[in-house]
Amino acid sequence: MIRKGKIFVWVLALGLAFGLAFGGAGEARDSLTVAHLCDAKTLDPIGTNDVVSSGIDLHIYDTLLTLGTQGELVPQLAESYEVIDPTTYKFSLRHGVTFHNGEPFTAKDVKYTFERAKTPLGASIRQYVDDIDSVEVVDDFTVIFRLKRPFAPFLCTLTCAAGSIVNQKAVEAAGDNYGMNPVGTGPFVLKSWARGDKIVLERYDGYWGTKPAYKTLVVRSVPEAVNRTIELESGAADIAYYVSPSDIKRVEENPKLSLLRTMDNTTTYMGFNCAKAPFDNPKVRIAVSMALDTIGIQRAAWRGVGKAPIGPVAPGVRYSSKNFVPHVQDVEGAKKILAEEGVALPMTAEIWTNDRKERVDMATIIQSQLEEIGIHVEIKVLEWGSYLENLKRGTHDMFLLGWPAAAPDPDFALTGVFHSSMAGATNFAFFKDAEVDRRLDEGRGMEDGPDREAVYEAVQQRIDALCPWVYLHNDEQIVGTRKDVHGLVLSSRGYHLLTPVTFE
Repeated sequence: MIRKGKIFVWVLALGLAFGLAFGGAGEARDSLTVAHLCDAKTLDPIGTNDVVSSGIDLHIYDTLLTLGTQGELVPQLAESYEVIDPTTYKFSLRHGVTFHNGEPFTAKDVKYTFERAKTPLGASIRQYVDDIDSVEVVDDFTVIFRLKRPFAPFLCTLTCAAGSIVNQKAVEAAGDNYGMNPVGTGPFVLKSWARGDKIVLERYDGYWGTKPAYKTLVVRSVPEAVNRTIELESGAADIAYYVSPSDIKRVEENPKLSLLRTMDNTTTYMGFNCAKAPFDNPKVRIAVSMALDTIGIQRAAWRGVGKAPIGPVAPGVRYSSKNFVPHVQDVEGAKKILAEEGVALPMTAEIWTNDRKERVDMATIIQSQLEEIGIHVEIKVLEWGSYLENLKRGTHDMFLLGWPAAAPDPDFALTGVFHSSMAGATNFAFFKDAEVDRRLDEGRGMEDGPDREAVYEAVQQRIDALCPWVYLHNDEQIVGTRKDVHGLVLSSRGYHLLTPVTFE
């Protein structure tokens, strides 16, 4: 016969064991789990420009400079810098930094990183490195960048994931598989990657900076928004990205959860393939745009999240035009233009999207509204990595996508998606216009001020008149966390630094 005292001791021991295993009250937590919208495409920082991959890169790599919580430039691998003249920048590098493979960080790694980024491997991030002419190693901890011409956003470009510093020995050892075997100087090392499921990062104890309070970072791919919320509620996830508008109240009313919100610098749009008939005709693109109730689409799909845009550049970005008026639907006007342009109706066209629910909802509404003008739309939903690869091939008619400005400068909002040199890289509209190119090139080389603002006003008006995009949504970052998660500050970039997170 077991006495009551022994039963009590056994139950208490079991409870303590359970608490240690699952992080009970007052116990240290060794793991942070994030439920994300989808998987990364590659962890080679010059291999893609998408926010999911960039968000993982942020934790594996360091850049010369980074952005603070207020958008200010903060030294990272560069301890300081000097602007010698408008095309020459000198950087003094941090001592005592090692890569995850044990190699010391030196100026040679900086030179190798940017020279590699300028090869065809870096096609997706060309807008960040095209203006770099050369990188000179002065000594192990001094490097000089020389630009082809003045480039106002240059220092900001160094803060982007594309500027993540890589190690030549590691890159060459991995060869074509480097994107699955990244080596950086950042706070985490890649431990494992199960494609389509999860990425596991482990704290790098040789990190030069402030180390995370937890040992393991797990980023899981959970495409269904409701499943991300369920994982958050159950404790299977500590953080859930992209909380669905329909789940906001559910998270807010749960005493075990917190909700974080901030507007970001993303414009979600419906793009036309401007290289493919009939959408190679700007008047046809304008007619399709006129047939859509974009404000109604945004409200129906997003239910109070974010807002309907009026132009191509999100309001939080410098020199975003205030001179556009809200879009007005005009079905009869659209029909008239299509008739004048000799478009044979009815016609069939495809609209592509990834599997995010709100985008599928928008595509469904667009499908219904375009039917009114004789355009039968077939919706094609693709997995994220496949979606980006297929867009590069240029066989699509229309597509839904978002473009985040990686820094709050108009060059980041416009060049990557509207300059002809980026067609097929990140300009998936295959939009090409000599005047837009000229204006974008001009704006990149100007100092901030009224003259530069006038250039970007003109280019936004020109883009709007040629209608390569239909503006649908200015995004809002909505993130759910467990109540004990602290220290997370949301970024307008659309991806967030997790190293400051603690559990309290």
